[in-house]
Amino acid sequence: MGGKRSWFQRASTGERAVSFSGLDLLSSSVLLLDFDLRVRYVNPAAENLLAISGKGLVGKLLEVAFQYSNVLETALGNALSNNWSYTGQNIEVKRRDGEMLRLNCTVTPLHLELAADVRLLLELQPIDAQLKASREERLLEQQQASRELIRNLAHEIKNPLGGIRGAAQLLEHELNNLALREYTQVIIKESDRLQGLMQRLLSPHRPMQPGPVNIHEILERVRSLLTAEYPHTLVIHRDYDTSLPELVGDREKLIQAILNIARNAAQAMQGSGEIVLRTRAARQVTLVKRRYRLALEIQVQDNGPGIPEEIRERMFYPLVSGREGGSGLGLTLAQSFVQQHLGTIECASEPGHTMFTLCLPLP
Repeated sequence: MGGKRSWFQRASTGERAVSFSGLDLLSSSVLLLDFDLRVRYVNPAAENLLAISGKGLVGKLLEVAFQYSNVLETALGNALSNNWSYTGQNIEVKRRDGEMLRLNCTVTPLHLELAADVRLLLELQPIDAQLKASREERLLEQQQASRELIRNLAHEIKNPLGGIRGAAQLLEHELNNLALREYTQVIIKESDRLQGLMQRLLSPHRPMQPGPVNIHEILERVRSLLTAEYPHTLVIHRDYDTSLPELVGDREKLIQAILNIARNAAQAMQGSGEIVLRTRAARQVTLVKRRYRLALEIQVQDNGPGIPEEIRERMFYPLVSGREGGSGLGLTLAQSFVQQHLGTIECASEPGHTMFTLCLPLP
């Protein structure tokens, strides 16, 4: 019993083989497995990724750490029986707390003199951030192309509309029959409506006018405007982190962005429901491929019917609306203004719970 102890025995008593000490320093998540797929070592990055204590995991089967698919199970078996290395992309695993992770997984067979019971090295690299950045980039390109097309179309429509309106006014002055002026008024009013629509399509291109901005003053302005529109039926709750610093931004554009989102929520509930305005700090975030130590998170949450599933992927595109009579510009303008502040806007929606999250970098 006093003979040489295995690497697992040394690790389980708090000692660590010298040959594995370097794994503690890796940013990627690493687990060492034996022939039975029992965990023999977990580095700190893997503990953090899997939200589990390595001390409690050592000696237990890998499936205790997380649930994995047949693809990874087959790869582990092949690596043991045939000494085959394996790399899998975009593999889903489920943590013990129920959270789903998307990972790139690499399985490497090992033959180590210092730890004869260690047979496999499993490396896990989360790709959620990578997928999110790729999705943001793709959506940004699509939306920029769409907005450029709409903007060019707006320019082409705007000038003829002025001519139509002017001709209708001249015609109205020449008409002796007052009953016929009803028709010229229809032309004039519809021309004015379309002119306003075109102007809103072109408005995101106004230059930024940045300055110090208190986000809670902006949210209070939005709250007062909505309360005035729906004084008795709409309830607006505030959940503010008052310790947040000021940001640098265009006050009017930020008001318009948040107001568009909150007003959409109120209209979807027909003015009767609850909205929550929430602020939080977010640390170490990546926005539009750039890393920030600190960012401001603004959430607009409602308990309305939710966004129709058929338009969720297109809701930020111009002229897409889930409401009869809607212009389909509110979310488009909101996203444009947020992007001008180097931020992002995301939405999660289901019946009874819709939440828009704006993330803006802080100095």
